[in-house]
Amino acid sequence: MSEITSILAKELTIAEKRIDAALKLLDEGNTIPFIARYRKEVTGELDEEQIRNISERAQYLRNLAERRNDIIASITAQEKMTPELEKAINSTTKLQDLEDLYLPYRPKKRTRAQIAREKGLTPLADLIMVQEKPGETLEQLAATYLNEEQGLSTIDDVLAGASDIVAETVAESADIRELTRQTIRQNAELVSELCVDETVGQDFLMYKEYAEPVKQLPPHRILALNRGEKKGCLKLHLNLPSESTLAKINHKLQIKENGFFTELYTAAAADAYKRLIFPSLEREIRNELTEKAEKQAIAVFASNLRQLLLQRPLSGHTVLGLDPGYRTGCKAAVVSPEGQVKAIGTLYITGSDRQHAQAEEDFLALVKNNNVTLVSIGNGTASYETEEFTAQMIEKHALKLSYLITSEAGASVYSASKLAREELPELDVSIRGAVSIARRVQDPLAELVKIEPKAIGVGQYQHDVNQKTLTETLGTVVESCVNHVGVELNTASPALLSYVAGISGSVAKNIIAWRDSNGRFKNRKELLKVARLGPAAFTQCAGFLRIKDGENPLDNTAIHPESYELAKIILAELGFSLSECQSKQNEIITAAQKADAELLAGKLSAGKPTVIDILNAFANPGRDPREDAPAPIPRKKVTKLSELEIGSVVKGTVQNVVDFGVFVDIGLKVSGLIHRSELSNKYFRHPLDVVSVGDVIEPIIISIDEQRNRIGLSLKKAK
Repeated sequence: MSEITSILAKELTIAEKRIDAALKLLDEGNTIPFIARYRKEVTGELDEEQIRNISERAQYLRNLAERRNDIIASITAQEKMTPELEKAINSTTKLQDLEDLYLPYRPKKRTRAQIAREKGLTPLADLIMVQEKPGETLEQLAATYLNEEQGLSTIDDVLAGASDIVAETVAESADIRELTRQTIRQNAELVSELCVDETVGQDFLMYKEYAEPVKQLPPHRILALNRGEKKGCLKLHLNLPSESTLAKINHKLQIKENGFFTELYTAAAADAYKRLIFPSLEREIRNELTEKAEKQAIAVFASNLRQLLLQRPLSGHTVLGLDPGYRTGCKAAVVSPEGQVKAIGTLYITGSDRQHAQAEEDFLALVKNNNVTLVSIGNGTASYETEEFTAQMIEKHALKLSYLITSEAGASVYSASKLAREELPELDVSIRGAVSIARRVQDPLAELVKIEPKAIGVGQYQHDVNQKTLTETLGTVVESCVNHVGVELNTASPALLSYVAGISGSVAKNIIAWRDSNGRFKNRKELLKVARLGPAAFTQCAGFLRIKDGENPLDNTAIHPESYELAKIILAELGFSLSECQSKQNEIITAAQKADAELLAGKLSAGKPTVIDILNAFANPGRDPREDAPAPIPRKKVTKLSELEIGSVVKGTVQNVVDFGVFVDIGLKVSGLIHRSELSNKYFRHPLDVVSVGDVIEPIIISIDEQRNRIGLSLKKAK
């Protein structure tokens, strides 16, 4: 444990004491959101990302230690362990280096070298590698190993067998493998060739005859090439100048220039490289490239998802959700500010004149009868026509409402889900999509958690990456967002509750069942009455659950129940009592804002971070952290591509951020694209360093292609 702590302290530049504390809390079963929020004094205020890095890296090092012990046991059992080898194994901090050291001792199938060893050719192979000139000719030396029964009938048979042993020994040398590995990383190119007809492989024509240095390959290109290979359209291989690489290997082996065994040793080294080392390392480097590319793609997806989930909710609106469609019509659902469905309908906007007139009448009825203040239009098929219709209705009837274009990614998945059937049993599956589209603007987080994260559609090459890792990473993001915002216990869906720290899917259902049987939760302590929610789970989840208008005003804050007594004392120090939280809220806010946290912490012998959090809770009652995010841009009229001019500055919302640029909703049928080269005049590593999903920006139009329906944007010159 101390060794792991020491390594982590150096790698993460965090004090060993803080790492020890975090690991202990994790090993005791505490969740990361809980540790980050409610154990700040113990960890020295480590944040979620730091704790997660500690957890993941510690698990890697523990697996490494376990593998190291297995390897030492295996080599010792073979009676081949030496003090030098054991020292090298114990000093290794990378799994790949460990496997390189183990390679010569790993049990394997009968290789050419193994067969040669069985024939007794090891001494000759050793002589070749030692490079000491014997007292006889090569033929005379080899002749001593002739044995027809062993299949060594000729001198060539003997030399070939000895060379096989030399080749395998060279190929299994950790130093030679590392040398070749680094050479490939620095000097190799990844080459692609189209292996199908151009019509079949039209999506990959740009890679028809393509080559790029391995060290320069951007992650998104690697995933694109891999996709082409997986579809059978491309053939990929690494290209590396063999002569210069072999020269490096020969130099590392210290092969003499004109020695007795030079020709034989050089040929065996070349065989080792071409037959054993390069094919093995080509697979390894390709896997390494893919792993890094997938890691990058997943990280981008995770960052985009976080921003999407933490978008500001447009609360207080009665929303008309429209799920556009041609033949089956546009499904409509009016949802109250509390998320309840008030009215539904189907509008045949793109149908006949009679159907269009009826759609106008039905639209007006839905808006006026239910006091609709906002329209949320799904961005799928027929979205543009639905937007045009809505804009025309607003203008024609002077309606006091505006509209938003909302991503409907995953809406169909939700509509057909078991959760949707339980939530909206009386509604047809097609109408449920419209309900979801409406709720997404009212509370993006509460609605989007009902959908599998990877179906939300703010990633890049999400179907080409490791699905298990993607699911786990995105699940972590959702958990982090849910706990960051907090959850209203009496209205939360089971999907939302299941992401609260310490609450599993089954316990979330038990909470709903208890709520259905007993009515609203009146205080947090009642959670302990829920089946399978014991004291340990209560400790983890209680601080993240809110109860509005409950018996205890502290239950509607981020203050943990374990700190209630301290919170009451602090409130008393400010000159108030718990019963005055409502009646004297403004005075309490002012007093909390002016309070000296350090002074209070010292006086009360309490942790300063906890005192600060309690004061913040009193200073910002009921505050939603998402209020800091920019609000979506409501619209009242359609913008047409033909109306735009190059050089105009437009206002838009960032929809998606990928490696090569940023997609922006500027009110058109299609999104505008800011290529990464147009994002900033300053250096940046990734577009995410410049903008995030949900950001409201004002880019300048730099290109318009009406024929291809494309618009290019830039942030470089925008003011």
